[in-house]
Amino acid sequence: MDQTLVVEPESDDPPRRKPGGRVVTVLLALAAIGLLAWATLPLSGWDSGRYLVALAALTQYAALSGIVLALLAVILRRWLTALVVGLATAILVLSVAPRAIPDATPAQGVELRVMSLNGYFGGADAAQVVDIVRQNQVDVLSLQELTPELVAALDAAGLAETLPHRVFQPGPKAGGSGIASRYPLQELSLVPDSTLAQPSARVQRPGSPAFEIVAVHPLYPMGKDTAAVWAQEIRALPAPATDGTPRMLVGDFNATLDHTRLKYLIGLGYTDVAEATGDGLHPTWPGPGTWFPPPVTIDHALTSGGIAPQSFRTIDVAGADHRAILATVVLTG
Repeated sequence: MDQTLVVEPESDDPPRRKPGGRVVTVLLALAAIGLLAWATLPLSGWDSGRYLVALAALTQYAALSGIVLALLAVILRRWLTALVVGLATAILVLSVAPRAIPDATPAQGVELRVMSLNGYFGGADAAQVVDIVRQNQVDVLSLQELTPELVAALDAAGLAETLPHRVFQPGPKAGGSGIASRYPLQELSLVPDSTLAQPSARVQRPGSPAFEIVAVHPLYPMGKDTAAVWAQEIRALPAPATDGTPRMLVGDFNATLDHTRLKYLIGLGYTDVAEATGDGLHPTWPGPGTWFPPPVTIDHALTSGGIAPQSFRTIDVAGADHRAILATVVLTG
């Protein structure tokens, strides 16, 4: 019986092409390379120089950008790009997400409320600041960009009656800082001379251990030739006390938790109150209503020794370009 070989005709359909062709492939690859370089900054410590400092500050936005880029690569069937971007994004998310997960535990001891505000060249609404202090029963206030004019306005609004003890070093524009307290203060010298004033003091609350506090304000790193000074001034901030004395660093660090210098400082033994309470992604600068540059968290309250974080929140203040931060902590010693 004869067998006939049947040959199927060749299909006229062209091979299935990926959407957009080579142009889209190249554009996605370039975007992926840019994302990888961006993601590398906080992971590698290559965040020196004004522009690299700025990119590192925006790491949380890199994570969001990575999610969008990975989804786009999947939709356009660029599987290798999707895989690489997805892995980089996962690493970024794992580094940022814990800031929104609380791990602080209730503690027994003396409760303290510590507030910080950058006064924006002394332009913050002094009456509102004093109202916030009174309404929240603030015990210690750290002020940056404290001008003589702002000191006078705060006292006119009643700050001296509410927080009568102070170590103030006012100055023009951004140069001044200060600490005001409900309890007696002893001025210290925990920070070497810096571009902007960074006073420090020992706070003695009756019936509880004394603790130390620094009003932090290293130089803004985005000016011309200021990034190196900023990095040096963060390095010069005091480590936790070797004898276990409770210590807090509170103020405008001009740094996020993604900057190498701040991560190193925290690694010496500090706890960031906002991160511990799950509020570490709440932006503090710029103030409300401003979306460029993108809002970031550069104001911090760091604790060490027998100080346990309990809560953290930000407060809008008229006339200030930063939100105030309010940290509730417990002296456990």
